[in-house]
Amino acid sequence: MFEIRIICETLDRENVVNRLRSQFNIGHVRSSLSHTSGGERLYITADLPAANPWPTPEQAYADAPGVDYELEVTHEILTDTPLSPNLNREYWLRHAAALDRMALGLAPGHEATPEAACDAAINLMGLDSTAGLGPSGYANGPYYPDHPESTRNPRGYTRQEFAIWHKNNQ
Repeated sequence: MFEIRIICETLDRENVVNRLRSQFNIGHVRSSLSHTSGGERLYITADLPAANPWPTPEQAYADAPGVDYELEVTHEILTDTPLSPNLNREYWLRHAAALDRMALGLAPGHEATPEAACDAAINLMGLDSTAGLGPSGYANGPYYPDHPESTRNPRGYTRQEFAIWHKNNQ
């Protein structure tokens, strides 16, 4: 564990903290006014991130149905069923996982951009976070939706959640 001290302009504070969050596991950000620049002094406790904590795509999607099937199911969820919170989560989970596989090139005949896969993963994380899911929520894995590792790697969060969901729903 180490502490980082940064002096920055107040307008840059959020960007600076987000950049640090993308590189380190950071704790609470303490701040005070800078005496010299008129900006802020930020004090942040940080740790280096763990080595890749996520299931690999091969692990997460090993026994998953084909992408064609997943796209059909997500289309049916959208068109045939009023979206309850659980169905909404199932939609976003399966949709994000399908886009992740397509962006990785694991779904011949289908393409998706990494940005589209990331956006769907962020929607899933937002839904899980809003639902009040934390360490004991949907994920029995180590990372909940608001965890710094999840924020750094939304597609990893999708893989973790899909692997757990698929195992429990086979």
